[in-house]
Amino acid sequence: MQTYYYVHTGHRIGLDRFRRACTIIRSLADLEITLLCSDFRIAQVAHQFGVKNSLGLDVVRNIPQIAHHGDKIIFDSDEANPIMLDDMRKFFSTFIRVSDDINDTREDGEFLISPYLSGEKICNAYVVDDKFFEQEKKTIKLSYFFGDDDYSKDLETHFSLLDGLNPTLQLGFYYFLDYEDMLKGKFSNTYEFEEYETMIKQTEILITASPQAVLESLASGGKPIYLQRDDYTTNFQELFKNLNVPIIKNYNKNNLCKILKTIDTHNYSEMKQNGNTIRNFIKDAL
Repeated sequence: MQTYYYVHTGHRIGLDRFRRACTIIRSLADLEITLLCSDFRIAQVAHQFGVKNSLGLDVVRNIPQIAHHGDKIIFDSDEANPIMLDDMRKFFSTFIRVSDDINDTREDGEFLISPYLSGEKICNAYVVDDKFFEQEKKTIKLSYFFGDDDYSKDLETHFSLLDGLNPTLQLGFYYFLDYEDMLKGKFSNTYEFEEYETMIKQTEILITASPQAVLESLASGGKPIYLQRDDYTTNFQELFKNLNVPIIKNYNKNNLCKILKTIDTHNYSEMKQNGNTIRNFIKDAL
């Protein structure tokens, strides 16, 4: 009997789910878990994130071609429709689902991890690696991380949002090579994809469209500002309101400037360190 972790990744949806999947797998290092990614490229470098076993898949429906009936799985994706999810609950002996949807419900035959829900067989938590709670000196005043994906080059389209701010730019994983070269010429300081963790820990103010980066920045003692991208889910807005994280919509420069002027006195809510809670929940379920 094998244990799998399926995560939806790709050049149009970024790596937020992948980053939290790696966090969970690392916390369960004593268990043999194979990470399944919906992108072969990130699966090939997952070992750099502390994941020993990883495979790429063309589509989510191909999971049964690798797994066997009675295996166990942690599932982090919005790809599957209700019928497919029901089939998965019957196919796997243990089905653990990670959800960000405030309107979600736990179905029979599954365990659920959610920042919004609570109850039987539900772990009320958000995923952030414990290492981000080990705060470091903030040597970078302002950073900008649009996300690991920018297929339509929206970062470039909305350069005006950053006029006069001169932030350090965090580059993403799925950026085109010519796009990276252009961005490096536009920003005086840039961080490579491999330097993401350093950027998060050492940045005082982070403007980002990555929900996972918001949580990791806040855990590390930073002051994140969430930029709601048009092509990203709005599921995290309620969580960020609860954490008192400022939210920018429609690339509103005036709103951003107002937030930056008062950010030194802005009171963020304290983050919960959920590592042990999630790890114990999954171990008990498995």
